Amino acid sequence: MHARILRPLSTAALLLALTPLALAEDTPPPSQSFALTDTSDVIEHGVKATPAEYLGRKAIRLNRDVPDSDGFVTVKGTNFRDGSIDVDLATNPVQPPGGGRPGFVGVAFRIGQDPSHSEIFYIRPGNSIATDQARRNHAVQYVSSPHYGWEKLRRTWPSIYESWTDLTPLAWTHLRVEVHGRKAQLFLDGSPHPSLIVDGLKGEDLQGPIGLWTFSEEDSYFANLKIENAQPDPIQNGADIAGSWDVQFLTDAGGLPGTFKIVRQDSSVGGFYTGAFGPNQPVYGTWRNGYIELTFSGLWPDEPGTVTATLAGWIDGDSAKGRVKVQGRADGVFTAARQK
Repeated sequence: MHARILRPLSTAALLLALTPLALAEDTPPPSQSFALTDTSDVIEHGVKATPAEYLGRKAIRLNRDVPDSDGFVTVKGTNFRDGSIDVDLATNPVQPPGGGRPGFVGVAFRIGQDPSHSEIFYIRPGNSIATDQARRNHAVQYVSSPHYGWEKLRRTWPSIYESWTDLTPLAWTHLRVEVHGRKAQLFLDGSPHPSLIVDGLKGEDLQGPIGLWTFSEEDSYFANLKIENAQPDPIQNGADIAGSWDVQFLTDAGGLPGTFKIVRQDSSVGGFYTGAFGPNQPVYGTWRNGYIELTFSGLWPDEPGTVTATLAGWIDGDSAKGRVKVQGRADGVFTAARQK
C-alpha cells in the first residue's frame, strides 16, 4: 500500500476555497446583526452599493443601471436555512413621464451556489395605494429565481403568491421573513399577522446566503439586518413520486378524494387517477428533485363536461402536499400519502 501524498493547494485553489459562497458552508451563529451603514459586509451582484443616508437613517443604497432587470448584494457570513430575517428597507424609483413605477425592493434567501437561484420576497409600495384593484393586489410578491418569476406564478396560480398590504411609498418599511422547511411567511411593519404565506417554496436550495434585492432605475435602501438561525426542519430533496398514493383535495368546493398510480422516467411522470373525477384518468407531469407538477382531466361530480385539474408541490418521504386547482371549478390544497 502506498502512502497518500498531500500536495499543497495552488494559489487559484486557495482563492476559490476562500470565496464567500465557500465560506458560507460554515454553520452560522444563532444570531447575526449587520448595521448596514457601510458596504463592508456585502458583495455586489449586478448592483452598485454605496453608503447613504435616507430620511435621517444611515444605510446602504443599491442601484442598477441595466433597464428592466434586478440585482442584489449577498451578505457575508450568512448561510440561512430556517429561522427569521428582519431588515428595514425603502425604495425611491425614478419615475418616467406620467409616473406609475411602484418601486421594487426586498430580501433574497437560500441563495444557491449559482447565485441566480434564490427565494425572494419583495414589496411594490406604489401598488398599495393604486386606484386599480388589480394593481393593489400586487403590493407584495414571492418569486423563486430563475424558474418561477412573477409572470409565471401570477398566470398559473392567480392571487396565491402575491397580495395587498398597507404600505407607504418612499417610506421606510420593516420587513420580516420567517422560514421553516418549505414554508415561509412575510410580515411587515411589526404586524403579528403575515401579509403573505407561501407553503411550498419552489426552489431546490435548502440553505444559502441572504441577499438584499432591488430592481433597476431606482435607489433602494437597507439598514439594520438581523438574522435568527433556527434548528432546521428535517426535510430533504429527491423523494420519488413513483408508486401508489392516496390523495385528498381540500378546496373551496369541498373535499375531493382519490388515488394516483404513478411511474417516472427521469423528469417525466405518467400514470392514472381514480376518484371523484372518474376512474383511470390519465395523468401527465414532471418531477424535479422531489418537486412535482401534475395534470389530468376528468368529469366534475354530478355535472356534465370535462374539467382539468393541476397540482404542484413537494414530496417529502412518503407524504406530499401543495396547491391544486380545477379550472373554473375549485382552488385549494392537496395532501397525499404513499400506499404501503
